[in-house]
Amino acid sequence: MRKMLLSINPEHVENIFNGSKQFEFRKIKCKSDVDKIVIYSTSPVMRVVGEVDLLGVIEDIPDKVWDITAEYSGITKRFYDQYFEHKEKAIAYRLGEVKKYREPLKLSDFGISFAPQSFVYI
Repeated sequence: MRKMLLSINPEHVENIFNGSKQFEFRKIKCKSDVDKIVIYSTSPVMRVVGEVDLLGVIEDIPDKVWDITAEYSGITKRFYDQYFEHKEKAIAYRLGEVKKYREPLKLSDFGISFAPQSFVYI
């Protein structure tokens, strides 16, 4: 199996760590053999702070994905609607067990020289 690194806003990272956000939303779907998400917390943190098991992927029209994920989305409906505005499909990664690193790591520790816009396989 493989891992992918996602750039995630620090507010959303905290919600993943505290369990209120159990889905991560994206416009692009990763390959099906990914089983872990490595979490890069964007500015001002700018460090790799943990990882989470990927339990599954939901892919459908945005309204249906929201109906399935709303309770543990960790975001508002307004934020969700703005993110998927004019999109025909939405991707939701179902998050499992979370591991927060004791010491945050640099992207260079993973051989990465830039923060990805969406994701990068590692």
